[in-house]
Amino acid sequence: MCAGITVFLAYFFYRSPLAVPPLSAVGVLLFYRTAREKGKRAREQLTGQFRECILAVAASLRAGYSVENAFVECRQDMALMYGEDGNIVKELDILRRGLNINISLEELLADMAGRSGCEEILQFAQIFSIAKRSGGNMAEIIRSSADQIGRRIELKQEVRMLLGSKRMEFGIMKVMPFGILLYISVSNPGYFDSLYHNFVGIAVMTGCLAVYLGACFMGEWIMDRLA
Repeated sequence: MCAGITVFLAYFFYRSPLAVPPLSAVGVLLFYRTAREKGKRAREQLTGQFRECILAVAASLRAGYSVENAFVECRQDMALMYGEDGNIVKELDILRRGLNINISLEELLADMAGRSGCEEILQFAQIFSIAKRSGGNMAEIIRSSADQIGRRIELKQEVRMLLGSKRMEFGIMKVMPFGILLYISVSNPGYFDSLYHNFVGIAVMTGCLAVYLGACFMGEWIMDRLA
């Protein structure tokens, strides 16, 4: 996708394959941004799945399981809910293997939080570690943590819903200039010929490209801060 966008920009702004190498920097930035967005979505999915996991753990604790066995046993429930390829299922497999070689549950939860980058899992790991050392009603503590995570997830979903229309408008604005110019090019062939393959035209199109990319990155930055 990133390579395709790079080729499209080279053709649209310069009508020359020689523009592809310098514009590959835009493709690289887009690639890293796409990867970051994919990672963000994966973390959000894992956070929601982790909430369901600790709710199942709390139910197992009330049934008399130890907290370690409760995490091991809830793996089957998570596999039924999210499939064997679910992120939380893979994390529980890592946790089970760690317990089998006598790594403490507190360390394994902290490791899960560090690898996933999920703030909610990190907070739960810290709360769990303190509660395990000081004692207390683990089932109630875990249930309370699940409720807090659920409220945070709901708040984030509400924010995304409020920003959904703005993101759609922003997406339309990003493609609209190309649609307008394409329409003019089709209805008036040769109208933009003076902007290609000469120094002045290249300078003008480079300036237009810089303004367009600057506006896109600024818009994405604003959306990220609002979300």
